[in-house]
Amino acid sequence: MKAVYVEDAYKVVVKDVKLPEIENNEVLIATKVAGICGSDIHTYKGLHLFRKPPVIIGHEIAGEVVMVGSHVENFKVGDRVTVEPQTGCGKCDSCLTGKVNYCQNRKAPGIKGWYGAMAEYFAAPEETVFKLPDGMTYDQGVLVEPFAVGVHAVRKADIQLGDKVAILGAGPIGLLTVSAAKAAGATTILVTDIMDYALEGAEKMGATHSLNILNKKEWVSEAQTLIGSEFDKVLVAVGVPGIIDNSISLLRKGGKCVTIAMFHGTQTFDIVNLQQGEKEIIGCMTYTREDTLAAIDLLAAGYVNEDALITHKLSYHEAAKGFELVDKKEDSSLKVLVEF
Repeated sequence: MKAVYVEDAYKVVVKDVKLPEIENNEVLIATKVAGICGSDIHTYKGLHLFRKPPVIIGHEIAGEVVMVGSHVENFKVGDRVTVEPQTGCGKCDSCLTGKVNYCQNRKAPGIKGWYGAMAEYFAAPEETVFKLPDGMTYDQGVLVEPFAVGVHAVRKADIQLGDKVAILGAGPIGLLTVSAAKAAGATTILVTDIMDYALEGAEKMGATHSLNILNKKEWVSEAQTLIGSEFDKVLVAVGVPGIIDNSISLLRKGGKCVTIAMFHGTQTFDIVNLQQGEKEIIGCMTYTREDTLAAIDLLAAGYVNEDALITHKLSYHEAAKGFELVDKKEDSSLKVLVEF
């Protein structure tokens, strides 16, 4: 089968690889569409914490079941599906309490021998596979995984009806987090970025305010002026230097900052501001099954404007072009999909 490899930093190629052999508890999925995620770009640059080249890339997938293992009970050939791309040991306290994302032995595509999803076929354990509702397109289905990230972040932030929320970073995860925050009841949602086209996308996704912060030193006060107050919650979807300190400054006393982005290097912040305002910084790692189910339901109910988010669809033969588009933010790219 054909598979998209990140062979080395900034080098994407298509290779012939052996078709994965499924275990008794697995299904084999014919990939219809796969998404390029921001974390894939970290791998593309050689910066990902644990997914290193050479590797079959990809973990956002929608497709059709073509084979099932002998112990599979809930899926059959022809089912239209997506995948929550993580598994745990199944035995630790984290797994037994539904927090697979905490498991010390967590596996994900492209790690520990599990092929990535950007290939003609993808094997996945039954417990990670979810049927797509009738009427849901594959393009919507491939958004389930990144949308679950936003749903999880909104739950960690405990966003309530009427909350004033800032989302820092208008990449695909940031934009999907806008939809999740709106669904949770946030009535004021401000999004920041340095690209006007990305901020236009944020407004189409439901943001009430947007702010281009390029070359602005006082953008925190400008953001607060735009909404007429401090923020209840701040969700950080970009890992640039100083962003955590900015987030704390945006918050009201008692407010919460949730970190979604993948960070490299050290972040510093004003501990006095944090402590005297009883503000909170909350880590956020992937999602749980509950988040994935909610993401499917919300997508099916029309909470995500996928037309505003998906800007490019390319054949897998053009995957290298897709990675370059996303990395360099060329051609007003947001979510780039690879079709098989």
